[in-house]
Amino acid sequence: SLNIKTRDSCLKHGGKNIFISFLFLIGGPHRTVQPFSDEDASIETMSHCSGYSDPSSFAEDGPEVLDEEGTQEDLEYKLKGLIDLTLDKSAKTRQAALEGVKNALSSKVLYEFVLERRMTLTDSIERCLKKGKSDEQRAAAALASVLCIQLGPGLESEEILKTLGPILKKIICDGTASIQARQTCATCFGVCCFIATDDITELYSTLECLESIFTKSYLKEKDTNVPCSTPNTVLHISSLLAWTLLLTICPISEVKKKLELHFHKLPSLLSCDDVNMRIAAGESLALLFELARGMESDFFYEDMDSLTQMLRALATDGNKHRAKVDKRKQRSVFRDVLRAVEERDFPTETVKFGPERMYIDSWVKKHTYDTFKEALGSGMQYHLQTNEFLRNVFELGPPVMLDAATLKTMKIPRFERHLYNSAAFKARTKARSKCRDKRADVGEFF
Repeated sequence: SLNIKTRDSCLKHGGKNIFISFLFLIGGPHRTVQPFSDEDASIETMSHCSGYSDPSSFAEDGPEVLDEEGTQEDLEYKLKGLIDLTLDKSAKTRQAALEGVKNALSSKVLYEFVLERRMTLTDSIERCLKKGKSDEQRAAAALASVLCIQLGPGLESEEILKTLGPILKKIICDGTASIQARQTCATCFGVCCFIATDDITELYSTLECLESIFTKSYLKEKDTNVPCSTPNTVLHISSLLAWTLLLTICPISEVKKKLELHFHKLPSLLSCDDVNMRIAAGESLALLFELARGMESDFFYEDMDSLTQMLRALATDGNKHRAKVDKRKQRSVFRDVLRAVEERDFPTETVKFGPERMYIDSWVKKHTYDTFKEALGSGMQYHLQTNEFLRNVFELGPPVMLDAATLKTMKIPRFERHLYNSAAFKARTKARSKCRDKRADVGEFF
């Protein structure tokens, strides 16, 4: 039982947030869940306080935090409470609960736990997508992606897609919905379809839905102006990237049709005044060239000269009206895109996770990795080690089994990481100072 004076003191000096945190620390009893309502009560009018006040903090430092601060049973107990809170009356509580579950599932593989509660989680996501507002819809869509990643391909994921697919499609195409919600739903729709779809007609339908969105950024036939970014541009970017991901699993016949439709229209997006759209279009073009040459080694593109000229201009862009960060990022990406288009070359990247390494040696693999990394965040490396679905996608074979002693020796304590980062920062600062001193000396000399 909670001491009344302690409760009153918490409420008097810090309000409900401190009181909720206090309950969380002492492991307070789980409260009765308020039923889901169309009329959401605000956080201030809640009649009870939650014992899960900061669910989003589950995955700040990945699975290491979970190992240090609690057992598997503790984590599952907290997750059960969070799942219950996804039906709370308060929109803020529901959103925090969705984010907490998503962060926990991103940082740890809990296949059996998720399998037993997939229907409950799907129902919660469905209700939040239908009745929630922008932030809640985004949290629900993000959780749906991670839920499918946890379950992998199979009947369970197919059922999730059948339930949520029509709702996601409706939100994506709803011009009155929040752009941010539509953007997250487009990414979620692509990820879930990539994992779960077993019906080729459903795959084609999803491609058409995403096409109907990003093609609105194409230049019209009689339009000679430069494509300008709009509030919808972020939605068009997410739709293009999701569409490109799904194209990598399409049959060759469908890929050929899509190449014929889009190969001559996509370059118009390279002139958009939004740097992220230019980069998304460039990487998509590089991937399309890779697919086309994979089907026909002697593939010929009619407008190659004009395209390479555009790519070279973007790879050496020095326009002063653009931000330095954007120019640096753009030049780096388009140097690689230009090499892919002109020389059929890809700069191999190495991803390390635990004792293993993965080599990203193609645009298809890079785009797939980037998509799942966006969904899982800092938990990507852990999932690469243990998630059988992701290991199959990247052809890594069965998970490498390591004993507890080996895993412990591989971990770097947080304090040591802090010292290492501090030393690296000091070294970089010292190097920059020396470089500046040299420039000053040269200036004085002249």
